[in-house]
Amino acid sequence: MTVKPAPAPKRESSPPHPLAGTRMTGADQIVQVLADEGVDTIFGYSGGAILPTYDAIFRYNSSHDKEIRLVVPATEQGAGFMAAGYSRSSGRVGVTIVTSGPGATNTVTPVRDCQADSIPMVLICGQVPRAAMGTDAFQEAPVFNIMAACAKHVFLLTDETKVEATIRTAFEIARSGRPGPVVIDVPKDVQNAESIFGGSGLLPLHGYAQRLEELRRRTIPAADAEAFFRLLGDAERPLIYAGGGVINGDASAELRAFAERFGIPVVTTLLGIGAMDTTSELSLHMLGMHGTAYANFAVEDCDFLFAVGSRFDDRVAGKVKEFAPQAKIAHLDIDASEIGKVKNVDWAAVSDAKRGLALLQKAGKDFKKTFGAWRKHVVELKRRHPLDYNRQSPNIQSEYVLQTLNQITRGNAIVTTGVGQHQMWAAQYLDFVRARSFLTSGSMGTMGFGLPAAIGAQLANPGALVIDVDGDGSIRMNYGELETLTTYDIPVKVLLLNNLGDGMVRQWQDLFFTSRYAGTDKTLHKKDFIKAVEADGFGFAKRVTEIAQVKPTLEAFVGFPGPAFLEVMVDQNAHVYPMIGPGMGYKDMITGKFIKGRDAKTPEREGGPSEGGYF
Repeated sequence: MTVKPAPAPKRESSPPHPLAGTRMTGADQIVQVLADEGVDTIFGYSGGAILPTYDAIFRYNSSHDKEIRLVVPATEQGAGFMAAGYSRSSGRVGVTIVTSGPGATNTVTPVRDCQADSIPMVLICGQVPRAAMGTDAFQEAPVFNIMAACAKHVFLLTDETKVEATIRTAFEIARSGRPGPVVIDVPKDVQNAESIFGGSGLLPLHGYAQRLEELRRRTIPAADAEAFFRLLGDAERPLIYAGGGVINGDASAELRAFAERFGIPVVTTLLGIGAMDTTSELSLHMLGMHGTAYANFAVEDCDFLFAVGSRFDDRVAGKVKEFAPQAKIAHLDIDASEIGKVKNVDWAAVSDAKRGLALLQKAGKDFKKTFGAWRKHVVELKRRHPLDYNRQSPNIQSEYVLQTLNQITRGNAIVTTGVGQHQMWAAQYLDFVRARSFLTSGSMGTMGFGLPAAIGAQLANPGALVIDVDGDGSIRMNYGELETLTTYDIPVKVLLLNNLGDGMVRQWQDLFFTSRYAGTDKTLHKKDFIKAVEADGFGFAKRVTEIAQVKPTLEAFVGFPGPAFLEVMVDQNAHVYPMIGPGMGYKDMITGKFIKGRDAKTPEREGGPSEGGYF
């Protein structure tokens, strides 16, 4: 049975598409829909099975004043993370186009990364011709099967009459509801085949459309709002726990207004950083495994926890039964499947964060209770248990470098990171006054994310200061993208904190494996990063080895007009604290030698905890 594309809803006054009724190849239709969707940048790498679409991009740009910028990376994985950085920093759908086989499989990691962090992206993959599919043809891979487990949705586009509707629908799915990546696998002969371009219309995904419509119509009934404010009114120590859903839902303004209206302090997840201005008195910064001591103590002390756009993941909730042990819990999330998935709650509402917070604030217009004593307690927690580090060491401490950088940027830079110790220190020591300004791989924890994500963020925000805070292990994963910076003269600043090893894994080996550094010591590696980036054409390429050099070199680095690279040789033996070990509760938090804890905690050694001993 042939299913025809459902026409997109139109206003009666909407004029028809100027190309409606034109006979076009599938490749030309792909590019035209991208243009119609407002795509201004494509990240991708060409190849045989996607050549028709790349040729269509070239021809489109040759005949239009407003071109679609094409950025060619060193690898397809880099392209995927560039699209992710573009999307995370702007809220718009990032687009990647790659060829079949290895081109497609190289994008599996960024697709899964976007799905895990709810980031909208559209990936278009070339595929071998329809007649060759299933024959192990040259550069054939079962993209649909591989990506189905990693993406929000996957299309295998085998009907040339559905090209434009499929591309348009992919964008709708990627950015609606809980955002995520959508993959479209397009055989080469479908790209070459001609059909009539309609200029409108989506595929008839009736079940999905119905769920979206139900979500749009959802409200918080008066009885539910009253129940929420009864819980809040009964509380003396309320706390907001905000996650990435606040950022993805563009609800930062609503979160800040809600917190200020009711005087409730806020802790955020790694992906929620920036949802609350970190310089606000109500901000307690990040909670969880490497969250601030005062944030984690506040979680221990609170008697009402309001989770907004967060999912009680293992890096936050730790030992779930002991998480927020004194608190009644309320949960607001766009995804009903997250409610009660990890932690039982006392109140819940399914809504996007923006609408839900606005509805609750309106419903609580007559709420009178203040929480002054609790806020004073929170201020005292921040005073008594601040972040700190070894300030007497002759070695450069990463915390000092980032603290100094923060004095220069004052929370106004877009910062990306790789994954590891430098990621956690950036989350701890840098301020962010706006949402979408801290970009990092959260759930997947993908090393190599920072550099390509910074490229995407810079192209999405051409006037912004974009800094990649990276580690020597992470940057090696997508090292080739340094050349992409100079190829396109993209003024990203790359700050490499080089500790000659995989610092976070080494920290675990110190604490739990009697300092057996299996596979983590990089002191034997021969790469001279400065010579390498000079070969890539960097006009600013410096290495810092002395503490006194840090501040003036950072100032010159940030002020350089083009792409800049600064390597700082930091203490190899430094640890990130606070730390809550795997399978442990907040009461077991280790604060180290330099952060004041409530009770001294000694890390368990030799093999780690008996349960939950995952990295």
